[in-house]
Amino acid sequence: MQPFVIGVAGGAASGKTTVCDMIIQQLHDQCVVLVNQDSFYHNLKPEEHARVHEYNFDHPDAFDNEKVLASMDKLRNGEAVDIPNYDFKSYKNNVFPPRRVNPSDVIILEGILIFHDPRVRELMNMKIFVDTDADVRLARRIRRDTLKKNRDIGTVLDQYSKFVKPAFDDFILPTKKYADIIIPRGGDNHVAIDLFVQHIRTKLGQHDFCKIYPNLYVIHSTFQEFF
Repeated sequence: MQPFVIGVAGGAASGKTTVCDMIIQQLHDQCVVLVNQDSFYHNLKPEEHARVHEYNFDHPDAFDNEKVLASMDKLRNGEAVDIPNYDFKSYKNNVFPPRRVNPSDVIILEGILIFHDPRVRELMNMKIFVDTDADVRLARRIRRDTLKKNRDIGTVLDQYSKFVKPAFDDFILPTKKYADIIIPRGGDNHVAIDLFVQHIRTKLGQHDFCKIYPNLYVIHSTFQEFF
């Protein structure tokens, strides 16, 4: 049997990473690995690098989904894979050594547009959309970019209005319809995450059951929203 793949999508600064970390912590008795879509940004061409402030990192074309598919194919077939370590200063994925990821029982795929490509979606056994209010996401982004990236607030707001918000409305939000489970408020919603982890454990139990009885077919659950 191939690994159980969980997709976690949502807008930038919605709390996806926090949700993933909490899932991993609560599934401590399972072998879990996390693969971030951010690792698969395209290397910027010289002309793109020269005008990096005009480059839209929130657009689907910014990601190399062929590499995502190739990496997932190896992991799902029990092979270790080297995940790129993207450098956001040089905007290249070959500056730092890649991260070796070994095969695992559970793989979490996380990213703003991880549901956009239907080929990637088809790999997932379960899809989660982290749904956080736009004002909260913007406030988190301002705090993060001004404190950690030393950007002035004007630059942050300009990038948000020019790229981040339109990309969310045009590309990210429409993928919410593909989610099996929606978690409002992200990592702040401990009740939803606890319920979700219990749900995962049930699914993993069914997954293991299918290993013992390969002819068994488990009916997938219907759409759920946790509050």
